[in-house]
Amino acid sequence: MSVRLAPALRRRGLATVDRRLLRRRAEQVLRELGAEDRELSVCLTGDPEIAELNEEWRDRSGPTDVLSFSLDEGEHTDHGGSLLGDVVIGLGVAERQAEGYGASLDDEVARLLIHGVLHLLGHDHQKPAEARSRRAPLVEDRSR
Repeated sequence: MSVRLAPALRRRGLATVDRRLLRRRAEQVLRELGAEDRELSVCLTGDPEIAELNEEWRDRSGPTDVLSFSLDEGEHTDHGGSLLGDVVIGLGVAERQAEGYGASLDDEVARLLIHGVLHLLGHDHQKPAEARSRRAPLVEDRSR
């Protein structure tokens, strides 16, 4: 099992995440989901970068909280090997969501990591009930 975190962001105004904790949590997520033989890439980025990716890959404007890029499906499956894919987390959105939930940024990033990994493993949430059932217990579900 290998978890690769993109180099730390040093931009002014971007929240700080405990990278060691994030790596441990990512490894735990892979173990719990039976993907301990897979590799995962995690990138923490700001609003402008994730907004650009959101526009390019999902045709949606503005920043989002998490995007997943699977190497198990699509045209690049032959090149994936043991790499499951990439999870890109928008720290600006994560920080605002954590504040709204009354959670720590590290816990919100972990929730988004879990969400992203579940997508990489083929889980979807097209219906609201499915989305609620996939939420990690790290943050109280306030949507009910």
